[in-house]
Amino acid sequence: MEGSSPFQWIALFALSAMAVNTAGIYMIYKYRDWAETNKEYFMCFAAGMLISSPLILAFPEALAKNPNAGVAALAGFIFMFFSNRWIRYKTKQEELAFGIIAIEGIGIHSFMDGIIYCVTFSVSMVTGLLAGIGLVVHEFAEGVITFTILLKGGVSERKAMLYAFLVAALTTPVGAFAAYPLIRKLNPALLGLALGFVVGVLIYVSAAHLLPAAREHEKEHSYIAFLSGIALAMLIMLSKKAH
Repeated sequence: MEGSSPFQWIALFALSAMAVNTAGIYMIYKYRDWAETNKEYFMCFAAGMLISSPLILAFPEALAKNPNAGVAALAGFIFMFFSNRWIRYKTKQEELAFGIIAIEGIGIHSFMDGIIYCVTFSVSMVTGLLAGIGLVVHEFAEGVITFTILLKGGVSERKAMLYAFLVAALTTPVGAFAAYPLIRKLNPALLGLALGFVVGVLIYVSAAHLLPAAREHEKEHSYIAFLSGIALAMLIMLSKKAH
């Protein structure tokens, strides 16, 4: 697939994210115990990918395109921080707040996932792969969490499946396809700022969202999943340098 266009990669990852999120929703619907038991491993693996990819590749590339990318990264982190605080303030429930962030990560955050694919693959294939794999993996846990929260909110199982799919799974390809015509018109300096913003978002999602949530219900050897995510990111980066 070396000759594939950025749009083909974006479409592949956006639709894969939708499929994995849908798989999480289906698994929690059909095999609740298995999905609840293993979601932390998915979160830890995704966290390893999403903390590695911005630091080892995306951020240096953003700075190369625009020296002010660090400010944009800070803006991305602050944006996620305050949206998180706002949700916690509105819900006043930790568990519900986390679930809504996984719905915000299915509303804003999941829609933004699609935009992230557009930005990262517009920069380079490897940058897109590193961010994309982590984002796709964490969709499984988001699907599980979204469905669970809807059930706890009194929604029937069938409606919870439908609503979780619409809010969580479908929003990623919608975000990607809506953003692509705009992202492809950005000049390198603006693309550097956009990538910097994405770096801040990814670091927040990993360090302040996925890892703390996984640690609350820590499973034996979950650190191996985290290190595996980092190792895969390093492997992808090294394989790129080898070429």
